[in-house]
Parts: sequence; structure tokens; C-alpha cells
Amino acid sequence: MSDPTDPFFEPYDRDQIAYGDVPSAPLAAYLDQVDCSGQAIDLGAGAGRDTIELAKAGFHVTAVDLSPRGAERIRQRAEAAGVGSRVQTCVANVCDHEIQPDAFDAICATTVLDHLPADDARRVWNRMMAGLRNGGVVYVEVHTTEDPGSDRWPGSQSDAPQSETAAAVVNYFAPNQLAGWATEEASALRILRYEERLEWDYTHGPEHLHGKAILLAVKTGAHPPWYGQPVAFPRRGA
Repeated sequence: MSDPTDPFFEPYDRDQIAYGDVPSAPLAAYLDQVDCSGQAIDLGAGAGRDTIELAKAGFHVTAVDLSPRGAERIRQRAEAAGVGSRVQTCVANVCDHEIQPDAFDAICATTVLDHLPADDARRVWNRMMAGLRNGGVVYVEVHTTEDPGSDRWPGSQSDAPQSETAAAVVNYFAPNQLAGWATEEASALRILRYEERLEWDYTHGPEHLHGKAILLAVKTGAHPPWYGQPVAFPRRGA
């Protein structure tokens, strides 16, 4: 079965859904340590691995993605996890989805800004920053030029296997580019964790390599009870 109007239908229609059901580790570690409530938005939510984790933590989550099949799987997963009442899906291009200013306590964008042309990615980032409430958390992952799918050095020189969906990535981030956005005064963020790394991916298709930049940050002024990821020296008995 396929759907020519849904470019990600087949990966999300599999019995073993592409990208798995394990949430992004830094986001999960933050949610496990900090009391969470309010409104969240998951941009480019896919089949919902981070959406469900946000909902389990106590957020009411709007999951936005281009894929109708992905939205169906999110609703199925949310019901199975007992958080169906806290998850709303929206089938839309994130470029077209309106993010109201000062509306969200958590914003997640896992490998979506790299699926947008550079100018569009920047516009979406600016809307994300405007939409994040004081004390709110933002989690972002992007593919970098270290990725074997990149058309720029050094990824372009790599002979490591590429993702089956590498063609969907159109905007590989340069070293420190995401960190630069996060440290701009207008972003008003306090970085909790930033990392650029290579990682092997076994969650969909044949194993392949990625170059990733990963950001976890809170709106300036927030000082959450954060002990790192993995947790380092928490208070005894906590």
C-alpha cells in the first residue's frame, strides 16, 4: 500500500514504525527531572515518539507533520499509552502552521528544520522563539554537514551508508550554526545541552550514519532542577 500524496506513508505504515518509539534521550531526561504541564507543540512530529513522551510528562501536545499516516499512528500510540486526551494532531507543513506568540511551554523540532529550505527554516525558528513562554523548554535536532547525505564537506566525502530518507533533508547545518541561532540575543535562550556528533541509526531501513546537532534550552530566566543527561550528581534521595 502507498499514498502518492504522503511522502512518508510507507515508513510510518510499517509494523515496526520508522524511527521507533524511543523518545529523544536529552528531551526524555529533561522531562524526567522537571515538573511539566501546559501546552507543547511537536513540529515535524513524525509518528510521535517525542509527542507521546511530552504527553506522558503532563503536557497537552499539538503534533504537526505533513504525513496523514504519521498522524494516524500518533493517535493510535497516544491512545495505547493512555494519553489520547492530551494529544492533538495537525496535518500541515510546519512552514504554514501558525505558532501563536507566547503560547507554548515546550517546543520540539526533531529533524524538521533540516527538511526545510534555509530561509524557511530560519523563519520557523524565529516563530518558535516567539512562541516559547518564559521558562519554557525547546528541543531541536538537525542534520549537519558531517552527515554522509550532505552535499558539503566533510559529509560529501564520506563513504558511510546514508539514510533511506536522506533525500528529504535539504538543509544541512554547518558546524555551530544551530548554537549560533540559540545564543542570539533575540532567541533569549539559556542552553542546557548542546552537542554535535556522529551517530549510527538502526531505527529504519538499513543501518546508516548521521551527523547531528542537538540543542536543549530553556527561555532565559528559567533555572530548572536539571542534573544533566545522563544525570550527574543529583541530590541523594531525590
